[in-house]
Amino acid sequence: MTTTLDPEKLQAALDAVHHAGMPGIFAEVRDDGEIWRSAAGFADIATRRPVTADMRHRVGSISKTFAAAAVLQQVENDEIALDTPIGHYLPRLVPGERGAAITVRMLLNHTSGLADYLPQAFPSLAASPPLPETTPKSFDDNRFRKFPPTELIEMGVSAPATRAPGETPGVYSNTNYLLLCQLLELVSGASAEKYITRNVIEHAGLRGTELPTGPHINGPHSHHYEAWFGMIDPPHDYSVYDMSWVGPAASLISTVTDLNRFFGLLLDGEIISRSSLTQMQRTVPVISFEGKTIDYGLGLHKRTVPGHGIHWGHDGSVWGGGALSMTSADGIRQLSLAVNLQRWNRFGSLPQPHPIDEALEAFTQLALSR
Repeated sequence: MTTTLDPEKLQAALDAVHHAGMPGIFAEVRDDGEIWRSAAGFADIATRRPVTADMRHRVGSISKTFAAAAVLQQVENDEIALDTPIGHYLPRLVPGERGAAITVRMLLNHTSGLADYLPQAFPSLAASPPLPETTPKSFDDNRFRKFPPTELIEMGVSAPATRAPGETPGVYSNTNYLLLCQLLELVSGASAEKYITRNVIEHAGLRGTELPTGPHINGPHSHHYEAWFGMIDPPHDYSVYDMSWVGPAASLISTVTDLNRFFGLLLDGEIISRSSLTQMQRTVPVISFEGKTIDYGLGLHKRTVPGHGIHWGHDGSVWGGGALSMTSADGIRQLSLAVNLQRWNRFGSLPQPHPIDEALEAFTQLALSR
């Protein structure tokens, strides 16, 4: 069997991300049965404890793909209909005309027009945008706060709409996925955490993945360093954090090995049916938190690698932690990576380029190229 994995080049590219300023990075690349897994840098800057490729990590909005798969399972069970208004299911949470106009599909692909609740839940972020007028004070204020999901949803629903329902480009919003988690609870009779754990995580055989119930990451893990565009200097560790501020929409803890396994099974029709996967891969333009326009399906990003075709997956970010998982359309090539620093770009009038950006993109391109 011929492989296109080049361990020396991959390691050199991974090391370059660390040398560019990333405290720690770890990754797993798969190619038609061959596996390369490695790490570079430190899990703890103070002690210089090395980061390792088997560590558990908060993977942020990659959680949304897990939640979307759970919703589509309930579509297959005829408990949910993609084009039924959310007001039919949850009239108290999304009342009136918007509840009648916003469908389940619009929540999944971020075309609902519902604003994100973060500026209301984290008051020091209320000026966003523009980001230079924000401060990171809310991160510490809310470290152990328990947010009821319905309170967060109310914040998002009551905020001014970002778009008319169904209008494109959509605008990425955590409010959408907290509503989907409430919908899962309604139709399954279990909490979204329990349903996703039983029917997605355990079904896929993911041994290092969980939706946490407390503020700690169990098992070997890295610190999660948040810089908030240079306003936290040196960056502060937020690995111990109550994740109720995003709930099952972005609180997942996983490993790079589990992420590759999950997306491989998902795209092979092992978690949802092929027809559901087809629905998942129907994309629309969506404006991300970073202001970029991305191709977004039902909980899936579509990424085209020049010369190497289409890849499917998701990325994620929490305070201090980031992750990316992408799989080629044919399922042969996979990359999952995790980094332990976020918002490293400083601001002038705009975010300033940083060597990490170029090095991380170079590693990603290399890892996804066959």
